[in-house]
Amino acid sequence: MTNEPTLVFIPCFSGAPWDLEQFPPLAHRPRRTFRLLEGVADMEVYADAAATHVADLDNYVLVGDSFGANIALALAVRQPAGLRALVMSGGFAANPVSSPVWKSAMRIMGKLRGGPYRQLVLRAHAHRLASPHDREGQMPWSEADSRRLFLDNTPATSFGARVTAALAADYTDRLDKVRVPTLIITPSHDELIGEQAAEIMRAGIPDSREIVLDRTGHMFRFTHPETYARAVEAFLAETVDDREVAGAAR
Repeated sequence: MTNEPTLVFIPCFSGAPWDLEQFPPLAHRPRRTFRLLEGVADMEVYADAAATHVADLDNYVLVGDSFGANIALALAVRQPAGLRALVMSGGFAANPVSSPVWKSAMRIMGKLRGGPYRQLVLRAHAHRLASPHDREGQMPWSEADSRRLFLDNTPATSFGARVTAALAADYTDRLDKVRVPTLIITPSHDELIGEQAAEIMRAGIPDSREIVLDRTGHMFRFTHPETYARAVEAFLAETVDDREVAGAAR
């Protein structure tokens, strides 16, 4: 077999690196993660940063969650030479917020600082992230846990900048440029990302498949890390590993 691809985990909207110890089914694979840039309002700049983090690799898989899935997609449509597969969970090709009222609310939320950011914005955002299944997983989760994730990792200026980036990003017309096996992981309950987001990506990416994880919500990589990791591992074993074996045989 050739050298095993490195899994590169791209952070979600909070910007925090992944806690890779939470995913035992993937522990045997080379892995790395990083922290998102602060105060950046352009998805292409995030993709540039991700490209820098994989520049030393000639064999890797991008694994992006939520906002990180859009960053992974932004890099994948460039068809980087070392990319072997793409995994996106709770992601989107274009701004998934369809409600004009909520779009306006997000823009306002992105401008708040200090107490209003900590007490109003983060509570509202945590509520949007929540699902009825968050306490059922391997790692029970609450709205308070989501709020703490952002309090610990996300300055108000970065929250606002990422809102701008998410609202402006649109890779819908470039989905066919993704030329690697792609797994789209969707939670069964997601108030933040609409059902059409996964449908659009599945229809537009040539070699893509979707799995829906039953009784999970948008925070499913936090609440159901083993279930999440098993889904990724099964995909890699069927696609990347099989292709690596075939390539070595040739």
